[in-house]
This record gives sequence, C-alpha cells and structure tokens, in this order.
Amino acid sequence: MKKNFDVIVIGGGPSGMMSAGRAGELGAQVLLIEKNDHLGKKLSLTGGRRCNITNAETDNRVFLENFPESKQFLFSPFSQFNVKDTFEFFETLNLPLVIEDRKRAFPKSQKADDVRDALEKYMKQTGNVEILLETVFKSFKIKENRIVGITTSSGTFLANKIVVATGGLAVPATGSTGDGLSALNKIGHTIKAPNPNLAPLCTNSKWIHDLSGTSVDDIGLRFIQKNKTQFKVRGRILFTHFGISGPMVINSAHKVKCLLKKGEVEASIDLFPDCDLGSLDAFFIKLFDEQKNKKLKSILNTLLQKSLVEAMLNMLESDMNDMQAHSITKQQRKSLVQIVKDLRFPIQGTMGLEWSIVADGGVDPKEIDFKTMASRLHPNIYLTGDIIDINRPSGGFSLQLCWTTGFVAGTHSAKKTKLIKHR
Repeated sequence: MKKNFDVIVIGGGPSGMMSAGRAGELGAQVLLIEKNDHLGKKLSLTGGRRCNITNAETDNRVFLENFPESKQFLFSPFSQFNVKDTFEFFETLNLPLVIEDRKRAFPKSQKADDVRDALEKYMKQTGNVEILLETVFKSFKIKENRIVGITTSSGTFLANKIVVATGGLAVPATGSTGDGLSALNKIGHTIKAPNPNLAPLCTNSKWIHDLSGTSVDDIGLRFIQKNKTQFKVRGRILFTHFGISGPMVINSAHKVKCLLKKGEVEASIDLFPDCDLGSLDAFFIKLFDEQKNKKLKSILNTLLQKSLVEAMLNMLESDMNDMQAHSITKQQRKSLVQIVKDLRFPIQGTMGLEWSIVADGGVDPKEIDFKTMASRLHPNIYLTGDIIDINRPSGGFSLQLCWTTGFVAGTHSAKKTKLIKHR
C-alpha cells in the first residue's frame, strides 16, 4: 500500500474513527491504523454491549459541569461539536438514539456493534480513508526536529498531520496498553500515570463477599473518614466477590480514591434511605405487632433479599434468627434498626485497570490547544479521547468526549495538509 498520507490516525476506537471519518469527509487522504483485527473492540463492550453513546443534556454549560476539573478546557471543542450534533450525526447514519433514565442515550437497536458499524460506514463513504488492521504503532518518525510520520509493525508511513487516539489503560485486554502515552512522553509530553478512575470498590469484609450477586435497587451509601460523613450518594448497589459495584459506586470511585490518600475510609449502607431512625423504629413496632407470631427472619424476608437478611442477623449480638416478633425486646429492635440504617464496612481501594471503565491520567490538558486538539509542543500532532487526563462520570460522558475531540481533531488536521515525500 502507499506510504504517504495527509493524515494518519493511530487507534481505531471511537475518537479515532470519528477523526478519520471527519478528516476524510473534508477531503484529506487518511490512514487509520489499529492493532486489533477489527475496529472498536472496546466500543463493542460499552454499556453492557448496548453502548451508552452520550448523555442527553443539550445545554453545554450544564453538561460540562460533569467535568469539574477540566471544563475550562472543553468549552471550545463543545462549541464545535456537542450532544445535539451527536444525535444528528448518528441519525444521519441511520442509527437513531433513545433516551433512558439519567438522560443516558443508547442506539435504538440496543447494540454497541451497530455504533461501530455506523462509524465504519462513515469512514468508508468518504472514499478517502484507508484502514490497516493488526498494525502496532511503535514510535513517531522524526526528521530535523519535526514529526513527519510513524513507524509501525507494518512499516513506516508519512503524513503532515497525525492524530493520536490510542486511549488510556482501562480494560487493557481490548488493546489499551499505553502505547500512545509512552510515545508522547518520549517527545516531551507530561503524562500523569493512569489509575483506575471509574471502577468498582473493594473491601476485605467477608460478609460483603458472601453477598456476591445480590443487588439492591435503592439504597443510601455514605463514605466516612475520621467518623465524619465525607459525601453520600443514592442508587443501586451490586455486591460482588471483591466488594461493591453498580453505576452509583463506580461514579464515586474517584472521590473515594482521593479520600484514601488521606487515611482510612468506611462505607455505610442505608437500606431505608427515606426513613430516619425514629420513623423506621415506629414502622418495625407496627409490623411486629401485626405479625407477632411470625419469625423475625420471615418478616424481614418480605422486605429484603434473604441473603441480605441473613447477613444482618448475623451481625446482631444476640441470636435472633428463630425469634418470633412478640419475643423481640426493645433493645433488640433498636439494634436491628441501627444495623438496617448503618451497615458499615472498610474500603480498601478501587479494582484494577482491567475492571475500570475509565482510567484517569494521560496527557496534561495544559499541553493541548483545545480549539483544534493540537499539541502545544508539536502542532501537527492531535490528541483525542481517553489519552487526555480528564476525569468524568459514567453515563455517556466518556463517549461524548470521544465524539467531540475526535470531530475537532479530524476537522483541524484536515486543514492545509501538505503531503510529505517518502524517502
């Protein structure tokens, strides 16, 4: 195949495909290289294989409040391509979106592979994008202190503009192994070491591990340090063999990591977040009076999962498993109420990169011109998506960042291209 291109895009994930397609649409001759044997490997796994394409918050300022540490950088790219544009883009490719709870947007087909296929269609219909699979990026090719191309496992390729869309280190099994980050570091970029950001939390509490597979839809969850609640959230929790998970937990991981740097952290589960201690005690008094001859375990099993009831009863000082409601003392009842409102366990940290939806870390945003996504150190290099150190929650925000930065990088990399002669 030919060796000279206007634009080379490294990485066939969401931002890479968007960049390549956009540059090709504008007339640039584009080469997209991907280390896997097919494009969008990680994209196909997102959102439980349904692909949470974006979050349907169409006010840019409100949307960017979800990027508190980086929003000042993002106003410019989002003025060029935002959530409304994402809806129009995929609908133009005959992939309509539907909005679910918490404004999460998915393809109407509910298939992540359809998102990948739509992006491939976008690239191919331009007639200007060549795709090279099973090709590993090795290094930038430098001539007279200027980056003029890349070396790969399939040879050397030259281009005046290069888009780096290799992603972060989350889910390394999909190919996110940090190739782009290490190469950017070698040419002078500051790289913050990646760590699991949006990831489940782990604990050494055996009773949590024993609940593996149990989920509760609406609980309160507090994170406590030095006997003071640091922050609290509410939503669904999933117990696992290593700790706790679910969207609410995963979105709390970054804050918990920051707390752990300062000392020990405990989590507290409130199974009845709409009731205070007094009203919950009154509820149990009435319930026990109405079912005075039933065993406590049987009564609680009508309110909560059996595995959770068993775990709670095992925490009580006295054996209440086979007690009938009329035999429960005032102190025993109050102890039960206290446990139901405050199930505590220590947090050791987040799970590893293989469990993380997003890994924080990457290129320092200060080293990027977000009007174009060009490197401030090497203006013919463009950076997109997860390769940039930008924290954000789950719920469509990561992919929208990919669509936006990919579109902007593709747009500006296609401008004023000049072919470099291969020697």
